[in-house]
Amino acid sequence: MATQITAGVHWVGALDPDIRVFDVIMAAPHGTTYNAYLVQGGEKTALIEASKRGFEDQLFTHLEEVLDPWQVDYLVLNHTEPDHSGALPTVLERLGHPQLVCSKSARLFVSALLNHDLDPLLVGAGDTLDLGGKTLEFIPAPFLHWPDTMFTYLPEDRVLFPCDFLGAHFCDERLFNDLVESYDYQFEYYFNVIMRPFKSHVLKALDEIARREVEIICPSHGPVLRANPQAYLEKYRQWASVLPGSQKDRLLVFYASSYGNTRRLAEAISRGAEEQGARVSLLDLSSADVGALLGEIETCGGLAVGSLTINGDAVKPVWDLLSSLATLELRGRPVAAFGSYAWSGEAPRFLHQRLLDLKMKPVADPLRAHLTVDEADLQAARDLGAKLAQVMQL
Repeated sequence: MATQITAGVHWVGALDPDIRVFDVIMAAPHGTTYNAYLVQGGEKTALIEASKRGFEDQLFTHLEEVLDPWQVDYLVLNHTEPDHSGALPTVLERLGHPQLVCSKSARLFVSALLNHDLDPLLVGAGDTLDLGGKTLEFIPAPFLHWPDTMFTYLPEDRVLFPCDFLGAHFCDERLFNDLVESYDYQFEYYFNVIMRPFKSHVLKALDEIARREVEIICPSHGPVLRANPQAYLEKYRQWASVLPGSQKDRLLVFYASSYGNTRRLAEAISRGAEEQGARVSLLDLSSADVGALLGEIETCGGLAVGSLTINGDAVKPVWDLLSSLATLELRGRPVAAFGSYAWSGEAPRFLHQRLLDLKMKPVADPLRAHLTVDEADLQAARDLGAKLAQVMQL
């Protein structure tokens, strides 16, 4: 049902409790929401955000609990990602074609969504929209996380609508952060996957927000932050301020092993690095929570990644790790690839190439061991660990 946030402001979005993978790359064990907010002034009414395609009926059911949808004068798109605008053609029609409001950089995206030109109201820094007793101020926030993103601020009620910024994939019909449990992990996971690649933009946006009084934060996904919203802003500042590679003596050794041979190589690499003074974490990818480790990966001084070879390839948990690294700042980071094999042994070579593709810097050719690891293999692994540690601490 529609939920009042404050006087004249209602949540009218859609719940998606059953989704488990979002945008192909993100786990969503608690589902998600597609939040939309109705702001009613004394003279005009604005709907902030539209809907993902297939969820527009929920949106209109909630809208109709508050007013006739044809009373909406403005539809504000904080950005044009399809999870908020995929249903835009239908939403515009069912609203009676209100004035569309978006950032200047969103215009081309809007045309592509509709497959025809539209004449939206284009807004930029400092622009406002007077609804009569309620004012919408627009704050450009490019690359958080789309190039056309903007925030909308309601100064009279000190409410911020920051699009995906400060959001999370977390569905709970109780809606408010003080009423839900098990939320903080999803909040951090969302930052790691979605916002971490744009940390400089995060810090600029936080500085903009700090110039305004904010008592309630209404993101486009997840709970409304009405309890201690400043704590969430501070978390973002803390995470965005971490310097890549700042823990130069920290080595993370990831591995996947079936019969223990790749694990023994990983242990030997760890010992070799520790003998050179490195602080080492040995991580089995069959159980490691990579999403929770992204911050540590970004700050570590170096990485070693190992896999057995099955059917001519590295195994899925290792590829899952490597696919998550593209969001991190790892250029030039010392790395090494290793693994054991029975037949063909391609995995270390494939891992080595992927690390190169990610602009990291292998310290040696990939290390391979054939079936049972012997003393020569273990010595080569110790030497590799020692070399990694030495390069890391230069």
